[in-house]
Amino acid sequence: MRTLTGIQPSGHLHIGNYFGSMKPMLDRQHDGDMFWFIANYHALTTVHDAALLRAQTWDVALDFLACGLDPAKTVFYRQSDVPEVQELAWLLSIVTPLGLLERCHSYKDKLAKGIMPSHGLLAYPVLMAADILIMQSDLVPVGKDQKQHLEVTRDIAIKFNNLFGETFKLPEPAIAEAVAVVPGTDGQKMSKSYGNTIELFAEPKAVKKKIMSIVTDSTPLEDPKNPDTDNVYALYKLFATPDEAADLAARYRAGGLGYGTAKKELLAKFEAVFAPLREKRAALAAHPDDVEDILRDGAARARVVARQTLQAARRAVGLD
Repeated sequence: MRTLTGIQPSGHLHIGNYFGSMKPMLDRQHDGDMFWFIANYHALTTVHDAALLRAQTWDVALDFLACGLDPAKTVFYRQSDVPEVQELAWLLSIVTPLGLLERCHSYKDKLAKGIMPSHGLLAYPVLMAADILIMQSDLVPVGKDQKQHLEVTRDIAIKFNNLFGETFKLPEPAIAEAVAVVPGTDGQKMSKSYGNTIELFAEPKAVKKKIMSIVTDSTPLEDPKNPDTDNVYALYKLFATPDEAADLAARYRAGGLGYGTAKKELLAKFEAVFAPLREKRAALAAHPDDVEDILRDGAARARVVARQTLQAARRAVGLD
């Protein structure tokens, strides 16, 4: 059973990324055949600074390796190191209806945000389909709000198979287990676009400043507080054991616990997890050739599969 997922290099990763997608996938990497790529071609639709794209691609590689991605278990590669994907994207584009692309939520959302309606933005789902289909993926982890992306991939694969013969597997969605919305420091959903994130590998002083700035209500210290409506407690639960979370909730309800104390306990939990990973990331960054070797090895392994699929697709359309 082959699982494939990708992540765009679009900025520093934060707690929302970690608990929403990174950790669940890292926990599953020993259970099957895992392919994980850094989607730097996709990032080009919005990142038009070459130096920034390089830096952000490198940051993602360091972040995932520091957080526990095992290159012996997971095929980890840069999208741009597997050029077969681009040729397959063209072969898929000839069977992709224009209307299908124009109806995609992600395309309409980006237009609404004022992003230039380029061909790359419109054809983004075709490249995504190529990423998935070229590796003959069985499962693609997606959130419920992203299921349309995989439905488009399946539609394209079905049209190609019907026209040219059975070439691609039809991937199934691996719907991520429901994770409560991770609140940012202002109480909204944690997102880089809101500027309310707590970054995984920021300097300790910066992390402390962010955590101590989390918005809370004005309930006096001595009064009982409701943990279920508090941003600090919502974040604490992500790190804590069930018993630890229950203990803090009881202290909230009993009164006498200040939000400042709860924030310090959250900070301690954060540092217990990420301080060792911060050191591991620094060690990786100090040996860039080793990281580059991991990415190149991953690309070489990915290309073995990609070449086989592309050869089958070329043969199907008459390019052999």
